[in-house]
Amino acid sequence: MTTEPAPPAPPGVSRRHVLRGLGAATGVAAVAATGLLSYRAYDAAVLDPGGGDAHAPWRDWRAVPGPLGAVGAAVLAASPHNTQPWRFAVADDAIDVLADPTRGTGSVDPFSRERDVGLGCALENLVLACPPRGLSPTVTLLPGGDPVARVALTPGPAVTHPLYDVIDRRHTDRGPFRATPLAPATLEALSGADPAVHWVVDTAARAALGRLLVDAAEALVADTEQSVDNFAWFRATHDDEERHRDGLVLDGQGFGPLQLGAAKLLPPSSRAEGDRFWVDRTRDVHVATAAAYGVVTTPADTDDRAAHLEAGRLLQRVHLRATSLGIALHPMNQITERLDREATTGTASDLGPRLAALLPAGTRPLLVFRVGVPVRPARPTPRRPVAAVVA
Repeated sequence: MTTEPAPPAPPGVSRRHVLRGLGAATGVAAVAATGLLSYRAYDAAVLDPGGGDAHAPWRDWRAVPGPLGAVGAAVLAASPHNTQPWRFAVADDAIDVLADPTRGTGSVDPFSRERDVGLGCALENLVLACPPRGLSPTVTLLPGGDPVARVALTPGPAVTHPLYDVIDRRHTDRGPFRATPLAPATLEALSGADPAVHWVVDTAARAALGRLLVDAAEALVADTEQSVDNFAWFRATHDDEERHRDGLVLDGQGFGPLQLGAAKLLPPSSRAEGDRFWVDRTRDVHVATAAAYGVVTTPADTDDRAAHLEAGRLLQRVHLRATSLGIALHPMNQITERLDREATTGTASDLGPRLAALLPAGTRPLLVFRVGVPVRPARPTPRRPVAAVVA
């Protein structure tokens, strides 16, 4: 999926230049000086981050009974670029999870690996949300076609899992993390001691993976097709959020309140400026403040849809556990996105060997994420309502 890049912002007041160079307070003052602050603040929802109809699914899902309530939890799951690539066929005795082929990221995810991971995340939320509604779920993966999974439902006792309680508090955190190390026991608790999660904690290894992430981001934005496909999912304005109810939005970038206000009030960045800002943010915030990285792996000879779905279920559990412990999590998949791209174009770089050197022998990386103690709480991002995703 592609889109035309946004028109360039006027010189001197682009989001990237203000946020990076002038500081948030200066940016707000600069916009206020135009005399349009009141209207622009209202129109851009500066004073109501996380509000509006696009965020209603975060507020309404707990009160919905039965299978539709479980789907209401599923739509709050993580997904690549917040594409929400799912549909659900709902009956009283089963829920089928289907892929939505219209919600891909093109050259960023050429093998639909990230899409299937997102479907696995939704499946995990769905399963967690059944027992509180008196439904006992039985999952059957159907990786050969669509649906990709079926959740059979039978009556059961109404019980609540601790991870269910934090479903609506889990948000991807792209902001800075505190300089607080995470103990090995904490990391083991996050992964549930699952050997599929490899933790990168050692200072040298963490620095090496950080350089890899920055290099992969640079390579992605230098690839015009990947850059365009990536930028297609950015929603630059409040109106865009309310219309699409998906995608990457300013509320999800981890800005402080003043910085977020400045970003919303200033003209949208062009694709080139957005690319540069992402690379800078990767280097100066994401990599610079990561306490540890997790890499979800699979055996080197296993790379199929079933593995991707299970990786998504695992990622969702890790993120929910992190949320319950006050720890932030941020998927960072530019390395695997570049490796998939290289496989489709027949090119090669040193990204694969460099990542392999940091992982256990005989494993294949599926996704990378960073964790740490957040500086501030992450904000919710838009979600499509249940009515829009039920087939």
